[in-house]
Amino acid sequence: MRWRIRSQLLVPVLLLLAGVVGVSIWTAIAAAERARQQIEERLRSVARFLSEEFAKRRISPEVLRMLKPVSGADYVLVRHGSEEPLGTLGERVVPPLDEVCDDWRQLRIGPPLLVEGRTYLCSGLRLHGEANAGDTLFILYPEALWRGARWEAVQPILILGGVVGLASVGLALGLGRDLSRRIHELQHRTGLIAAGDFSPLPLPGREDELRDLARSVNDMAQQLAQLQETVRRTERLRLLGQVSGGLVHQLRNGLTGIRLAVQLSLQEAAGRIDTAALEVALRQLTLLETHLKRFLDLGRGQTVKKAVCSLTALVTEAVDLLRPQCRHAGLTLHWQPTTDDTTLVGDAAQLGQMILNILGNAIEAAGPGGQVRVELQHDAAARWQVLTVTDSGPGPPAAIAERLFEPFVTGKPEGIGLGLAVARQAAEAHGGTIHWRRVKDQTEFRIELPERLP
Repeated sequence: MRWRIRSQLLVPVLLLLAGVVGVSIWTAIAAAERARQQIEERLRSVARFLSEEFAKRRISPEVLRMLKPVSGADYVLVRHGSEEPLGTLGERVVPPLDEVCDDWRQLRIGPPLLVEGRTYLCSGLRLHGEANAGDTLFILYPEALWRGARWEAVQPILILGGVVGLASVGLALGLGRDLSRRIHELQHRTGLIAAGDFSPLPLPGREDELRDLARSVNDMAQQLAQLQETVRRTERLRLLGQVSGGLVHQLRNGLTGIRLAVQLSLQEAAGRIDTAALEVALRQLTLLETHLKRFLDLGRGQTVKKAVCSLTALVTEAVDLLRPQCRHAGLTLHWQPTTDDTTLVGDAAQLGQMILNILGNAIEAAGPGGQVRVELQHDAAARWQVLTVTDSGPGPPAAIAERLFEPFVTGKPEGIGLGLAVARQAAEAHGGTIHWRRVKDQTEFRIELPERLP
């Protein structure tokens, strides 16, 4: 059964209102009873006064008239053996009341009686004093005064309960209408997201749970947009892998042949001529083969081969491989191997590829005349190895800064955007992290790797 939010808000309020009404009625009845008890207590006080103070002297009409302003009641005194009543009504009236109590402590307000055109709550008391023995005192309390006293006791409670109840219902209706409107807006927005529109939803002005929900919907839309873009890139990557797989394989075969030829030339020329040029060519062939390997590694579920390796040795190898390129570009590459223990368990090939990609990216970003600094630290307490590569380049463009590690995202005209994606893949495969930031007009890439694989 569908239960609307407005009903969910209104039903509890109505139940609460019913409780308020019930409590108000009960309190009003209790207040009316207290008012009755107060009037009875006042009348009993008068009856006690007459019974005790006039036990040895007769009650006169003047005394009864003096008591009327004090108690608000009228009095009729019927003498024993006399048919002429005395009292404050000004007429010879005997109330038609059969029930008369013998003790002033038992005096209660009697039933309504119509006496000479007026309605009274009449009670009777038989007197026992020496002077008034056998006399009957009728106390007639005007019903209008009784109703007024009861209404004064009940009115504040009923007004308060009514105001609270109506205010609660009005508040529930207003809140329900507002919540329904805002939820309908969210429902409409989610429908647009389902249709492929990932534009952000304007956040409500009120800081509450619905604003948090709208913010979450916007985050979801942004993530879906990124996921959609990632799917597109992944599809392009898959197609690229299918098309280029064969081509890369053939190119690597050709590079392998060239490397063998250069290595043979180095062996034959050793000691006869300067082989520095051949060594540089061999390093560049190795670097070219590494670049081609990106096409094969990217997107694969790489298996990490667990072995103890030295991160210092891997960084030194990458620096030696790229130093000729730095000298050719007039770029200064700072690297001082650390004396700390930088061994860890991991895949040396993947880690070497990761370091080579990050370092090569920094060299290209720094450009001719720039500077690149490589630092390696060992966090013994956390058992992490921290590699920092800092370059003096301008940093990535703002348009791609948030997506720098995604495949095919690059700010270089000649780049294809695979190096950083492969580096992040390798870092995460080893349970580590990689991120970048701008520090004092320099770009810093920070790689953190655990000593042991997770």
